[in-house]
Amino acid sequence: MKPKVIIAGLLILFGLGLGVVNFIDTNIEYGDFSDARRIQQNIQVKGEWVREKASSFDNEKMQFTFYLKDDSGEICRVVLDGAKPNNFDLASSVVVKGRIYEDYFHATEVLTKCPSRYEGKTGAMKKNR
Repeated sequence: MKPKVIIAGLLILFGLGLGVVNFIDTNIEYGDFSDARRIQQNIQVKGEWVREKASSFDNEKMQFTFYLKDDSGEICRVVLDGAKPNNFDLASSVVVKGRIYEDYFHATEVLTKCPSRYEGKTGAMKKNR
């Protein structure tokens, strides 16, 4: 075989391998805090921000800390590397991606779901008809 064909084949195999590795890294399952303790891997936990408990930002460590109640009702301290997400105060639900440690969940990413601006208007639209 020609060297160009061999090199092209190796580059294609390398690209496919890299794609599989990236897919496995981004394919994180959903669960709750008890699932996170059980599997000891990266996981996504959906829940509700517990506003009654303190939240804070540590300037030295550049970490935002808050408490989240998962869908099963368990409350856990969450530590996010980085600042508080922009829409965090408006969020109706929160998804944290990361891994649980002994007494806290270390989040690498926080996603917020804010209430839709159309939710309240649905009823008003029906009344006007």
